[in-house]
Amino acid sequence: MIKRPGVLQQIKKAFSYGRVVAILGPRQCGKTTLAKTIVPHIDVYFDLEDPGDSGRLAQPKDALAGLKGLVAIDEIQRRPDIFPILRVLADRKPLPAKFLILGSASQSLIKHSSESLAGRLARVEVSGFSRAEVGLKEEERHWLRGGLPLSFLARSDEESFAWRKDYINSLINRELPYYGVSLPPVTIFRYWTMLAHYHGQIFTASEIARSLGIGEMTVKRYLDVLSGLFLIRQLQPWHANLGKRQVKSPKIYFRDLGVLHCLLGIRTWKDLLANPKYGASWEGYVIEEVIHSVQPDEVYYWATHNGAEIDLVFFKDGRMYGVEIKRQDAPIMTPSMRIALEDLKLERISVIYPGEKRYELHKKVSVIPFDKTMKGNLFIA
Repeated sequence: MIKRPGVLQQIKKAFSYGRVVAILGPRQCGKTTLAKTIVPHIDVYFDLEDPGDSGRLAQPKDALAGLKGLVAIDEIQRRPDIFPILRVLADRKPLPAKFLILGSASQSLIKHSSESLAGRLARVEVSGFSRAEVGLKEEERHWLRGGLPLSFLARSDEESFAWRKDYINSLINRELPYYGVSLPPVTIFRYWTMLAHYHGQIFTASEIARSLGIGEMTVKRYLDVLSGLFLIRQLQPWHANLGKRQVKSPKIYFRDLGVLHCLLGIRTWKDLLANPKYGASWEGYVIEEVIHSVQPDEVYYWATHNGAEIDLVFFKDGRMYGVEIKRQDAPIMTPSMRIALEDLKLERISVIYPGEKRYELHKKVSVIPFDKTMKGNLFIA
């Protein structure tokens, strides 16, 4: 059994101050297992994908008002009409029940949820297993298969690939139509595959729109849906008042590398090493693991039309840091780093690489082995 102490601690902390606690993350990332681990004695449990449980909540206020203890509602995105009811129930004094809600969609995708529960909701976002949770010895398997538990824990790469293929088909045929993605499943799969080739690159909606014969706004809206389902990370550009032309379009990354590799037809470690997207895959892997370990307040990338670029820019405790990702034996100081230090006034730049030795390039630029970034304090120190 893989332990997840960091996530469990976040959930415990949320329960200490939240009248309603939300655990949000992609499908099959282990939300329900985590909830039952941290709260083994849930008093009442509703699964909104179960027709029986959904029927019990046909009149949600009547069904929920008389309950006591801890009430869990799974797949809450299926019933956004419940959020205003939870606001009313969470404001009662004394409070007879607390509510634990689990969902596979972000609050921005669940209409009105943020407004309804403002000031009452403690939110914990979870993903699949992180590299810190599976251990360094499993890095290759984790990178290849991704962190979704049933993919990572499969008995073979073949079984893992088959599971991810079914997972993608299920999302395309069941989940996406619920959020208004009305393209035929074959076209949606083509769209996803095109996005896989944009992984680690600046997103250009017009190219995909022309290829699929649909509008640019539709392409962008569908990308927002995938982001809201925790499948895609849109890394927005950071804009500084520099008098320079800065890139304004987002970069996109698949948040789970196993899903990316499935769409690219990468089945084995040997396939990954030989694939042209190998470098972009590693960049996305590092970015997700750094974000997981550092827990930044905000994340961006930065680029100018003159070629200066920083792969990741983030804010932590009011300070701004930069990250460069280099799949090289011995990274060196680059003009982009010098420009970023001067223009963005970064606290520090950390250059992440796959080597073993940490060394300094500048008083504010450190080269750090990827293995040393599993703890956020090591990363930003």
